[in-house]
Amino acid sequence: MKRDPVYYRHCKDVLSRSPLFAGLSDTLLDDMLALFRRDTWRRGVQLDPEIFQQRFYLLIEGRLEVARINPQTGRSITLYILGPGDGIDTVTLLNTRPHEVVPVALDDVALISVPIDAARAWIDRHPEFNRNFLPYLGEQMRRMEDLATDLALHDTMTRLARLILRHVAPQHPQSGDEKFHLRLIHDLHDDALARMVGSVRQVINRHLQHWRRQGILHRDKFHTEVAELESLQEYAGEVDPRPAQGTRISSQR
Repeated sequence: MKRDPVYYRHCKDVLSRSPLFAGLSDTLLDDMLALFRRDTWRRGVQLDPEIFQQRFYLLIEGRLEVARINPQTGRSITLYILGPGDGIDTVTLLNTRPHEVVPVALDDVALISVPIDAARAWIDRHPEFNRNFLPYLGEQMRRMEDLATDLALHDTMTRLARLILRHVAPQHPQSGDEKFHLRLIHDLHDDALARMVGSVRQVINRHLQHWRRQGILHRDKFHTEVAELESLQEYAGEVDPRPAQGTRISSQR
């Protein structure tokens, strides 16, 4: 890794802001990074899950969709969308059994990876890493709980509204209006959103069009704004709206 000092500093900066590595000392982070190697995957590549039994991968640039696929029907459900600083298939750090997840590159991605045994050793030897790793794993478990709950208890429109709200993130105010963008899903097509809520593209498109006609969503080319946050929260079944009425949320598609 240190053979390319510019890329090394870039990776260190990404990891220092990652929930898995934030707050670790420079010395420990340098020791960890010394074990990593670089890799790249092209957009659309579907990864063989066997590789995650050998190495632990971290995203540096780009996004991955992590899915489960029924080999008989070809139907799939998206479990996570991962971005820079995320670890891929953290379950393998705790369990050596094969994990039937299928990561697909949504962008051209840059990654670094370390032998799986070296990553497992961090759990045993570095309590400061565990203080990040355990909450990170807990957050992924919470996402799985939310997904299971949505699929079992809510209709498709409610699930889609809840998905959008989970990815809302604040950005700097512009022109006196507080605006928000969508993290990680900002430019996904309808079929990708459908895989995230257990539906199909046609149904998702119909719900999005409905919200646009109501003025809840506004789309200009590939730029989408949510103009009525409270209305979207009503569709999501949220009883305690966060921002005030009239807040505008923006996402770029």
